[in-house]
Amino acid sequence: MKLPAIAPDRLPALLAAMPKAELHMHIEGSLEPEMIFALAERNGVALPYASIEELRHAYAFTDLQSFLDIYYAGASVLLKEEDFYDLAQAYLARAATENVVHAEIFFDPQTHTARGVPMETVIRGLSRACADARAQGTSAELILCFLRHLSEREASETLEAALPFRDHFIGVGLDSSEVGHPPDKFARVFARCRELGFHIVAHAGEEGPPAYIWQALDVLKAERIDHGVQAVHDAALMQRLAAERVPLTVCPLSNQKLRVFPDLAQHNLKRLLDAGLCATVNSDDPAYFGGYINANFQQVFAASGMTAEQAWQLAANSFEASFAPAADKARWLARLQTTFERFAAPAEI
Repeated sequence: MKLPAIAPDRLPALLAAMPKAELHMHIEGSLEPEMIFALAERNGVALPYASIEELRHAYAFTDLQSFLDIYYAGASVLLKEEDFYDLAQAYLARAATENVVHAEIFFDPQTHTARGVPMETVIRGLSRACADARAQGTSAELILCFLRHLSEREASETLEAALPFRDHFIGVGLDSSEVGHPPDKFARVFARCRELGFHIVAHAGEEGPPAYIWQALDVLKAERIDHGVQAVHDAALMQRLAAERVPLTVCPLSNQKLRVFPDLAQHNLKRLLDAGLCATVNSDDPAYFGGYINANFQQVFAASGMTAEQAWQLAANSFEASFAPAADKARWLARLQTTFERFAAPAEI
């Protein structure tokens, strides 16, 4: 498809305006400090921070584990169905302003059930926010994720506890501390998920080796790889990912904050696209990593010199990589075309 020419100075605005799907966003990671304090007050939860500013300063983590420590501490304020509704509603309202037309939202029930919050409370609150977003024009679905630093037995128990609410989520994923917790640790529970008809995704190749991506594909039968940036170190894997159009949900600002790529100019997103992979841009944990989806697009484009052609490809990839119906994907692609035409540079006279 021949794309209309876009003036370089219009690219940042185009990145913000173009329709896009977000496929890698942990709802607990959208918990902003202001909401943490508001929910703590509402629920009578004592926080180890004196102010919102002090909490923001605590976000100076240096790796995945130090991030997860504060991440789980923040989640402690989520106790009631209304808390989960408010959290998801705030994210989805923000996503709509950033022209996210479809979101597949991760949630970590074990983070909450371990604190005595019922599974039903978590799922019903999040699901109600998704339903309200759909009524207002933003497609939204939930994906339940297992915490990989816990045991497979605990993952199985979590799955069984969630099954009475299976109509409220479309897929199952694997997240949290990657290194030392390979995907094959969860082979049996993911086999059960496949039998039940859930979509399968898995974090692999963020900080872990390419071997974890192979395991996610061959053992878990993942349909989509979350992160996956370490794939570039394995030529055979890159060829497979390109040939099979296995999507990668890349999160540039997360990669920068966790020092996978300390400098966005060195990020390999462009290399993944040039190799023919179905790479996408996402925000991961936007409250903690310095930006929602449009900031991820704009900052990685500014640092890497990517062009409007790559912007189109990333947006189109996000629709292709989603689990949305084909008719919705076609409608979003048409809207993408219209947006590019609107931003096209005037024809030379």
